[in-house]
Amino acid sequence: MTRVKTVLLVAVPLLSAAALLAQAPAQVERAMFGNTFSRNMVSDEKGLPAEWDVKTGKNVKWWADVGSQAYAGPTVFGGKVFVGTNNDGHRNPKLGADRGVIMAFDAAKGDFLWQMTHEKLPAGRVNDWPAQGICSTPYAEGKRLYYTSNRATIVSLDTEGFKDGNDGPVTTEKEQSPIDGDVVWEYDMMKELDVFPHNLAVSSPLVVDGLLYATTGNGVDEGHINIPSPKAPSFVALDAKTGELVWESNLPGDKIFHGTWSNPTYGVVKGRPQVIFPGGDGWIYSFEPKTGKLLWKFNANPAGTKYILGGRGTANEVIASAVLYDDKVYFGVGQDPEHGEGTGNFWCIDATKDGDITGTGVVWHRGGNDFRRTISTVAIQDGIVYASNLSGFLYALDAKTGQEYWQHDMLAAVWGSPFAADGRIYLGDEDGDVEVLKAGKVKQVLGSYNMGISVYSTAVAKNGVLYVLARNRLFALQQGATGKPSTARGAEAAKP
Repeated sequence: MTRVKTVLLVAVPLLSAAALLAQAPAQVERAMFGNTFSRNMVSDEKGLPAEWDVKTGKNVKWWADVGSQAYAGPTVFGGKVFVGTNNDGHRNPKLGADRGVIMAFDAAKGDFLWQMTHEKLPAGRVNDWPAQGICSTPYAEGKRLYYTSNRATIVSLDTEGFKDGNDGPVTTEKEQSPIDGDVVWEYDMMKELDVFPHNLAVSSPLVVDGLLYATTGNGVDEGHINIPSPKAPSFVALDAKTGELVWESNLPGDKIFHGTWSNPTYGVVKGRPQVIFPGGDGWIYSFEPKTGKLLWKFNANPAGTKYILGGRGTANEVIASAVLYDDKVYFGVGQDPEHGEGTGNFWCIDATKDGDITGTGVVWHRGGNDFRRTISTVAIQDGIVYASNLSGFLYALDAKTGQEYWQHDMLAAVWGSPFAADGRIYLGDEDGDVEVLKAGKVKQVLGSYNMGISVYSTAVAKNGVLYVLARNRLFALQQGATGKPSTARGAEAAKP
């Protein structure tokens, strides 16, 4: 069921069908997980380093400590780098407890600028897993930063923090020094929508034409048996300026296997805008962006697969983000990594169809041991799909047919996503290695570079700099650099 605010139901009929379909995102500077609304992990940046050494500083511009666990980001925008982490970095010594944290760094020097912290939910690990921090990669546009906090709130911040004073109607922030975050608005999904996030709410939102899209994290209880809030929504759209709810959908209702942890994707397919949400039931859903009307849905678990308590079955959720490319949607399925490796499925489906397209929408498919569980989003460039799975294999596949060009064994689990830029593919793994391969139909490994600790996130590039977020440290890599660690910490960053 999808509910829409009455004000929107009144306004939408006033728009002609042609005007509604013609709406497209304005060309403004923005940054997000996946680089673009299509979530395709590809960049046109050039001059990036093909090798580096974090011990000697070769091609390392700077590095900066974050918390002890970091999964979200980097988001590079407006001369700053934003990451999500926990509070073990103690940037503000008086805030000693476990918290979710968004940190902002100077992109040129790596100096710490400010942070926004969120206290943990009282229910503990069932809703807010200890020490995991914020796992939502922020979306940035204008002077605003948007993300999902560990408390299942969707937050809009001023990108400048409190250094430029209070910006917005909220004046009740507990911390208001120059190194603290400035809240513009905050929407509490547990309070307002009765959402019950399982383990953690993690959605990396999109903002398109003034609407913010996110998944809610709704899921099962601690026993993994009941869904405490089956009528609560899994997908929402908010007014990006005010934080007011515009529409919600409680699909898939009581069919959630475990949790709702993926991210929305936006695109215009043959003149029709659509926002695509992967669901916690193994289905993927496409909605009309302005109204929340369901356009199509697809079951990513082949007929006969079953989900068994504890993840031992063959059915999977969709945790990876869907990538929209050439009017098709590309994505793999998987489960929470704590449930281990297992059989998976990778799909290419037709986004031009309507209704239940489970049978009619398949363009190609790889299944079973041919593609195992994944939580990674793909990169598609020059007609080649670069897809990785939790077992640590990277595949290069023909985007039209699914034909395999090559595969590469990372020899460690992969949580992040392959990143295509400057003729190369960059991919990090749990052993802390970032492997660099030549993009193309012929496999060529260019090198493997250890970051000193696990890499669970996805690399990004901006202005000739490659940013890699490792588990406890953020690196800026640049050709020819012989950099040093950033020095400004805590209150030092507030000095003129």
